[in-house]
Amino acid sequence: MSSSTSTVSTTPAKDGAELSPAATARRAGRRRVALVWAGRIGLAVFVVGGWQAFTTWGIVDPFFFGQPSGIAKRLVDLVQNGTEFGSFYSNIWTTIQEALAGFAIGAVTGIVFGVALGSSRFLADVLGPYIKMVNAIPRIVLGSIFIVAFGIGVLPKILLAAVLVFFIVFFNAFQGVREVDRNILANAKVLGASQAQIIRHVVVPSALTWIIASLHSAFGFAIVGALVGEVLGAQSGLGLVIKTAQNNFDPNGVFATMLVISVIVLGAEWLIGKLERRLLSWRPPAPSEANAL
Repeated sequence: MSSSTSTVSTTPAKDGAELSPAATARRAGRRRVALVWAGRIGLAVFVVGGWQAFTTWGIVDPFFFGQPSGIAKRLVDLVQNGTEFGSFYSNIWTTIQEALAGFAIGAVTGIVFGVALGSSRFLADVLGPYIKMVNAIPRIVLGSIFIVAFGIGVLPKILLAAVLVFFIVFFNAFQGVREVDRNILANAKVLGASQAQIIRHVVVPSALTWIIASLHSAFGFAIVGALVGEVLGAQSGLGLVIKTAQNNFDPNGVFATMLVISVIVLGAEWLIGKLERRLLSWRPPAPSEANAL
């Protein structure tokens, strides 16, 4: 009589003990994170160090391209002494307010129109050509129109940011709705679900992956819209700081402000990532995501 036993594969540890598959996976995950951060830091050191070296040796003219050490000094000066338009913090807050308001308006309207037109072929046929026409208008032209119509306050920047965000979110939401499994929709109708219930419980959750994916790049475009509006005409904001530094042939000031903008966008990206994991916690991980764990 033969007997068989099942064993769980283990990995020997350095001290002679054996690690479980879960512990091995966690260790591999930590090793991968360490390698990723090492690569990121190494790339940053290589680029910044090379930039500093080339400008110091005279290979690259710092008058036109700035210098990392000069950018750091200019950033400290902006933080300590501010700008001619007020403190540096107030200019940062102005741009953030405009971007956040434009992001919220553009995202909400993009989701609403995307879901509505994706769910109704009639609405898509009627409004589709007009949406494509507006999308074809250069954003710089829209910014100028908003400045002329509403002045140089915050409203034109919010509207321009909202327009940029709207089209990104709209096309993703529209496509996400069109990708919903038709068998699931048919089953929901057979079970007696109303159109509002289908949209709330089937369409929107199914398209949520597309919508969240669009938000990652949408906030960056909201910042771009706010900055473009400020460059065209403003009383404060980081776009005005960049424009003034450019007019004064101050590349260090331009790059210092761009560095602050990059930090803001990365912070927003991190928050959107947290929101994505919370809203899509019900979704099983994709094979690529599972392999990365």
